[in-house]
Amino acid sequence: MNNDTGTLSVLIANNPFLRKKTKIVEKVDLEKVKKLLPVMFEIMYKAGGIGLAAPQVGIGLRFFIIDLMKDNQSEKITIINPEIIEKSEELKSYKEGCLSFPNQYSEIVRPEKVKIKYINLEGQEQEMQTDGLLARCIQHETDHLDGILFVDHISSLKRNIIMRKIIKEQKRHH
Repeated sequence: MNNDTGTLSVLIANNPFLRKKTKIVEKVDLEKVKKLLPVMFEIMYKAGGIGLAAPQVGIGLRFFIIDLMKDNQSEKITIINPEIIEKSEELKSYKEGCLSFPNQYSEIVRPEKVKIKYINLEGQEQEMQTDGLLARCIQHETDHLDGILFVDHISSLKRNIIMRKIIKEQKRHH
């Protein structure tokens, strides 16, 4: 883990770190998380993303950030140690992308509503019930914390096509 926050960057799909399970954020880690947030939001905005999980920038801790930029208004959300405690029966398909998979999108089916338990930056337990894009984002980012990538929700054929494109892109840029 690189602690020099100035060097954080988004890890790309085939990086093995993205497959690691993250560690629970303990009270002692909260200060570190707070220090990382401005850098992570900056990286996410620069890349045009709406969510970014710690492992995507090489940090093995259970937290992620989201900003859906509703009506062009910034609404920064930080979720630490999320646990999805309820999922709706109702499923929705939606085209998802991921900053670790530049320019790759695929239709992903997920529960339309979720209820989560998490802690805030003060270390207090919170609950949130949500639906639509925010619910989808929370599920996508929580997956990251468990080493699951959005392509794991699609057929291996589609996944292989995306991975090949990513690897080809990377070779072009190196």
